[in-house]
Amino acid sequence: MIRVLLIDDDIALSTLICEYLKQEGFIVAMETDGVAGVAAALRGEHDIVVLDVMMPLMNGVEVLREIRLYSRIPVLMLTARGDEIDRILGLEMGADDYVPKPCSPRELTARLRAILRRHNHVDQRIDAFGNHIVTGMLSMNLGERSATWRGQPLVLTSTEFSLLAELARNVGRVVEKQALSEQALGRPLTRFDRNIDVHISSMRQKLIHPDPNKTVILTVRGIGYQLLREDG
Repeated sequence: MIRVLLIDDDIALSTLICEYLKQEGFIVAMETDGVAGVAAALRGEHDIVVLDVMMPLMNGVEVLREIRLYSRIPVLMLTARGDEIDRILGLEMGADDYVPKPCSPRELTARLRAILRRHNHVDQRIDAFGNHIVTGMLSMNLGERSATWRGQPLVLTSTEFSLLAELARNVGRVVEKQALSEQALGRPLTRFDRNIDVHISSMRQKLIHPDPNKTVILTVRGIGYQLLREDG
């Protein structure tokens, strides 16, 4: 059974979410402040974290920062509707996805399952490549969901790994943002959704080409992204 940690100081909403998730077969634990939330997330007892941004004492972004120092557990952020700054900052800090509040428990459940599918699922198409994708300076082990860049371990969030794997499968070809969203996020791209863009920006900071005049991931304006071929 999937173990969810909900960190949110809104007790009424949290109770509603907890009851719905339990009805859907999840095991749910709840913390109402950031300090206790960090401690619970790092105990290794949960499969995914649902984290509210707006909390007193220690806000959600600070909680996420602390979690990411020690753990790659998937994190879904709850953000204020229309507050793009919170969403982008959360994604840049390593969140896997976000849901604007107020949200429906059904949507939250769907997002949780989509994140966990891509986090735990070994894509069946890996048979076409074997368990590994190697292109230039990038090597990805799809079964273990690990990667190296220029021979060094590449630390990626679950979402970043899925995005990079999709680009690597199509190295040298442009992948449309809609396809990236469906394959890596498990949902269609919505209007004004910058989720993909922020994750790509974060990945670029990790995939540094030895030649400062070269980029690894090319933006094709109005279409999508392309992982460029390298001769190593």
